[in-house]
Amino acid sequence: MAHELTNTQTGALVSALDRQGIGELLKPLVREIHLFDSYVAGTTHLEDPSVLNKIKVDDKLSLVRENNKFDENAIMIFTESKQRLGYVPEKDNVIFARLMDAGKMLAARIRKIEKKGSFTQISIGIYLVDF
Repeated sequence: MAHELTNTQTGALVSALDRQGIGELLKPLVREIHLFDSYVAGTTHLEDPSVLNKIKVDDKLSLVRENNKFDENAIMIFTESKQRLGYVPEKDNVIFARLMDAGKMLAARIRKIEKKGSFTQISIGIYLVDF
């Protein structure tokens, strides 16, 4: 018995998983690695332009690949509330599309919002989400 390996914290870990779920336990292990600064393209073509009044600097954005006949590397940008905000610009999306197609998780964060007449320019940082 003196040479047995035991883990006295197994019960605590299982209990924490039941209470919080695996995502909450992994959160402290997640790093966002800044890759690139860009902007949101296509904001003038939004089906629901009210989304532009709901966003703010530092909001986290989701990036999702889209099967698009006009751009084979299209990446849609969504708000935290799952509203479509626009796209990663075509001139910037090739490398990010390759990373996402290879299974890497990318996200974005709003850096600056500028109203220019009827146009809203949204500057973003794109991040690799690393575990």
